[in-house]
Amino acid sequence: MTGPRSRTDALSYFKWAFIVTAAGLVLGAWIGWQSTGTFSGMATVFFICSVLAVLEISLSFDNAIVNANKLQDMTPIWQKRFLTWGIIIAVFGMRIVFPLLIVVLAANIGPIEAVVLAAARPEEYARIMNEAHLPIAAFGGTFLMMVGLTFFFDHEKDVHWVKWLEGRMARYATIKGIEIAFVLALILAFSSLLEREAATVFFHASVYGLLTFLLVEVVGGLLDASQQTMSAAAKGGFGAFLYLEVLDASFSFDGVIGAFAMTQNLFVIAIGLGIGAMYVRSMTIMLVDKGTLSEYRYLEHGAFYAILVLSVVMYFQTLVHIPEVITGLGGASLIGLSFWSSIRHNRREKESAGEEARGRMRVEA
Repeated sequence: MTGPRSRTDALSYFKWAFIVTAAGLVLGAWIGWQSTGTFSGMATVFFICSVLAVLEISLSFDNAIVNANKLQDMTPIWQKRFLTWGIIIAVFGMRIVFPLLIVVLAANIGPIEAVVLAAARPEEYARIMNEAHLPIAAFGGTFLMMVGLTFFFDHEKDVHWVKWLEGRMARYATIKGIEIAFVLALILAFSSLLEREAATVFFHASVYGLLTFLLVEVVGGLLDASQQTMSAAAKGGFGAFLYLEVLDASFSFDGVIGAFAMTQNLFVIAIGLGIGAMYVRSMTIMLVDKGTLSEYRYLEHGAFYAILVLSVVMYFQTLVHIPEVITGLGGASLIGLSFWSSIRHNRREKESAGEEARGRMRVEA
């Protein structure tokens, strides 16, 4: 992932994202014209696709940073597979198949019936999706919370952005299973705030989210432990690939459900969120190629704080409605603040190095 490409202009990384944007917006406008037969209807769908793309980017920018961090440790062949197969899974699987699967399970109907329902009765389709929000938020929130806490509860972590907090978390990381205990305590606390039936659904979905995270960790560990006997194509790759796909799915839950607040048309949602997913993949490639994470030392911290905030928001969404724009702005603000802190740190380092150089020159003189 290095070489001449890393020296190209940043915009070149978004070439395919721009192409998909143009194609998607044209297709969205066509859907608007076909469904309404008016220019205002066409413009409305065009606008919704644009807003959904921006919403997906704002919600998933921290996802791009985490993806880039994991990709740096993957073999080149698995990097390519994630950036090719992964985008197919992200756009087609999570933005089209996943919403259909929810309706198939919730309404106990076949896949073909779900597609027909999405096309002919979008209001009913949206109602079923919204009713499924509770278990989705519980599952996704738990998985993301474990992702965020695992980053901070690491006794080998020596770079801290919020030193008073992260230093303590790194010290307490030697206590085995502390992050799991913390998440289980939160699950019990939020379950107690819900009504009996909703509490049961929340508890079961949360536990499944926790088990999924642990299972992915176990699979990754087994693959790492057996590298010597695995083929070169699979070494150090499939476990990370699986982890990133489940992580991407967890990030997608909130966006997919939130999109139904803007439109009930599954195909418009798939276009808008698919455009956003392309930009997230482009940002991931750029971050890896340019080594941005090593250059801005606190950027990764901001992303993981944003993940923790998103996980808590998903939990609170089981109690009250929180607009997705607040979630997106919150995550973007944390990442922006960590970026600014990184620039300040780099500036101080340069000034300190300059002072030392001038001191040596005076001594030598």
